[in-house]
Amino acid sequence: PDIMQSVGEGAKEWIRECQHQFRHHRWNCSTLDRDHTVFGRVMLRSSREAAFVYAISSAGVVYAIPRACSQGDLKACSCDPLKRGRSKDERGEFDWGGCSDNINYGIRFAKAFVDAKEKKVKDARALMNLHNNRCGRMAVKRFLKLECKCHGVSGSCTLRTCWLAMSDFRKTGDYLRKKYNGAIQVTMNQDGTGFTVANKNFRKPTKTDLVYFENSPDYCVMDKSAGSLGTAGRVCSKMSRGTDGCEVMCCGRGYDTTRVTRVTKCECKFHWCCAVRCKECEDTVDVHTCKAPKRAEWLDQT
Repeated sequence: PDIMQSVGEGAKEWIRECQHQFRHHRWNCSTLDRDHTVFGRVMLRSSREAAFVYAISSAGVVYAIPRACSQGDLKACSCDPLKRGRSKDERGEFDWGGCSDNINYGIRFAKAFVDAKEKKVKDARALMNLHNNRCGRMAVKRFLKLECKCHGVSGSCTLRTCWLAMSDFRKTGDYLRKKYNGAIQVTMNQDGTGFTVANKNFRKPTKTDLVYFENSPDYCVMDKSAGSLGTAGRVCSKMSRGTDGCEVMCCGRGYDTTRVTRVTKCECKFHWCCAVRCKECEDTVDVHTCKAPKRAEWLDQT
């Protein structure tokens, strides 16, 4: 039960991170209430979005477990027992001390826990999921950092005590987001043991590349069979030419503009001692939201 609580905390974290990474996209990693699969039918298609979700969810478990180990929340593990004695880096020798995050325990647990379902089935989709799960697990390990404390006369670093710590989960999210952008479309090879690239002009996927089989839907209109919620009502940026711009986000359907008055804190001053006093300022801004598709066009898709 204590481990499942940590996995649950990890799930909240990676869903938040997924929604942060895709906040300006037509598919915004939206979760569905009362749906045990969290993302609904979007996960049925072997798309690059599914590849990203498998990778970041696996990374979320790897991240959550060592953190809980270090905090003493789990009976099964503690700090990394291998980080003992002396070691050296480019700055010289140091003593292992403090509490190093037990990343290898996290990876072993995530492999056993997250991969279990895929190992029961020997099909193409299971192979894709296992590959992307591994990418997510290894992504967390990439951002381990050595943190040190100096000992010596007036803080001179004659002696250092160091420990390995995981970086902020945002780094893993940013890294996997880049991997999503460069994900490689593949097909199963003939003996069913691995992948070949779908387009011969692209390079073969490495162990750190996300892979997918099917092209994504455009996510423009609600299409329940594809798990697309559509972009009707989504806020867009009138001036942007990127994915958050009204032209791209609204799929050419146009947008509605509403004038909204916002109250923000402004002209904040520090008063000795120890308070910050602010005024409240009102400003009026235009909020642009995507129009819904015309009724007939929408019915064709659902």
